[in-house]
Amino acid sequence: MRNPQTLPIKTIDGDWCDKDLVMLHACFQLLTDFVEEEISQDIVNWEHNEEIKNARKEIDQLYNWWKERLKNEAENNIDPIWTKGQYESDNEMLIRLIKIRQYLWT
Repeated sequence: MRNPQTLPIKTIDGDWCDKDLVMLHACFQLLTDFVEEEISQDIVNWEHNEEIKNARKEIDQLYNWWKERLKNEAENNIDPIWTKGQYESDNEMLIRLIKIRQYLWT
């Protein structure tokens, strides 16, 4: 990652955002950047063993969930704070992302 002291978070705009949402968006921005810019470099053999295969599956599932979540939020189908269960769902996915962070390298 070039210039790691700055992370452009493409999914947040406006003047203000609470830190809990910044954290969610920042973590998933890192995942998005990894999937869209780095994973295709074929440095990692994702078929090496079952553990790495499962990690790749989890990366793909989390990425797809995030893209769908962003779409739903943009279409006003969900609100990250007020939609019942959304905050908990976001937390669950954030925890899953943290558990696979060791695989986010190229």
